Amino acid sequence: MQSASLLEAVAVTAELCGRTFSEPAARMFLSDLSGYPEGQVIGALARCRKEVRGVLTVADVIQRLEDGRPGADEAWAMLPRSESESIVWTDEMSAAFGIAASLMDEDKTAARMAFREAYKRAVDESREQRKPVNWTASLGHDPRGREQALKRAVELGRLSAPHALSLMPEAAIEIPHEVLLALGRQA
Repeated sequence: MQSASLLEAVAVTAELCGRTFSEPAARMFLSDLSGYPEGQVIGALARCRKEVRGVLTVADVIQRLEDGRPGADEAWAMLPRSESESIVWTDEMSAAFGIAASLMDEDKTAARMAFREAYKRAVDESREQRKPVNWTASLGHDPRGREQALKRAVELGRLSAPHALSLMPEAAIEIPHEVLLALGRQA
């Protein structure tokens, strides 16, 4: 991942954040980011140039990787509000929900705060370990809700159409024509 353009992007970003990196320092910085897709690193560096105030750190870049995980507020908004609702969520959302669930009925603000903290910690840990995002379905009691959640997940590329269909064998999920074509099937 030590391409000349990436090395230059690190050096320019560091300079715009107020610190000049020597070439060996920039190479070490990139070494710490090895394993992350180059496109994600370039995108994160672009965000750093706009958002970071002060010395650029590897943590600044990792926190800004666009790896398919929703932000904490978006993840909170996606959570099911009852056992009848279905959701397709990340491993980090599921873990954070487990921590916040006991507070949901009593104090929604405390639940949200607990969720956000646990979710951010889980996402940071996953990114540090270079784990790709993993979307799974948690199916509620409402069959229509299941179908809607799975269809949306397929449309967003979070689940494959065959996997979504395997979770709902009793229903004929309408899969968008473009998705069927990508799978090599006829509509």
